[in-house]
Amino acid sequence: MYDDILLPFDGSDGAAAILHHASEIAHRFDATIRVLYVADTTRYSITRVGNQTVDTLVGKGREVVEEAAQVLDTLATPYETDVVQGNPAPTIAAYAEEYGYDLIVQPTHGRTGLSRYMLGSVSEKVLRLASVPVLTARMRPDEETLTFPYERILLPTDGSEPARRAARHGLSLAGLIDADVHVLAVTPEDGPERSLLADEVVGEEAASEAVETVLDVAESMGVAEPATHIERGDPVEAIRETIDELGIHAVVMGTTGRRGTDRILLGSVAERTVRTAPVPVITVSGE
Repeated sequence: MYDDILLPFDGSDGAAAILHHASEIAHRFDATIRVLYVADTTRYSITRVGNQTVDTLVGKGREVVEEAAQVLDTLATPYETDVVQGNPAPTIAAYAEEYGYDLIVQPTHGRTGLSRYMLGSVSEKVLRLASVPVLTARMRPDEETLTFPYERILLPTDGSEPARRAARHGLSLAGLIDADVHVLAVTPEDGPERSLLADEVVGEEAASEAVETVLDVAESMGVAEPATHIERGDPVEAIRETIDELGIHAVVMGTTGRRGTDRILLGSVAERTVRTAPVPVITVSGE
């Protein structure tokens, strides 16, 4: 499922933790990790000072990927490294597509370098731009360590094609690692009823139909029937509560929008979930 994993890395605490998580995934799927450092040459302070500072950034990047290489050596994980220059988010997304990576793994918490921008601009832009699945983990010292293999996977759905695409990905992953699957559809508590992911009217009947589409996908794939849940309330809060109540280890959900740099996430629910979920969230492009 995952043969080649791209790991944007800057050596921060959050990046170091997700390096170990990526290594566990790589071992399970016999995959190779490419550790990528993007020297951000687009920042205002950098574009004015010339090549010497750019060279310094590249030199720093080489030190960082070497540190990652030493860790992966101790973990006996196959890896490659690269240092490139450019605008981090589009560079990461384009790099993954150009070289045919199956998964991007990135943290959403860090203190230096690339991870300083992950939670705000870089991480969210990678989600919007990437054509391959993106695993994002929020790194917080007060939260549990990352678990792999995942024992319980949550699939939020609204019945749309992007949600079905994500469901297929999540069900494939669950089948390969023998994880239980839970399917969740949410209708708002008050006011006009909108879908979990898209800006469309949806009620309980539509939520039930959305859940059924995932069950149909599971049946077509020969996967054991998932557990299903239909809740009312704020979608992101419902996802978080379901994670806590069921002990979910990972969330798999879809994204969609227009092509190009203005591409948006479905109703911002995926984006908000990535920001707040205490477990890894795998987002799958809707295109």
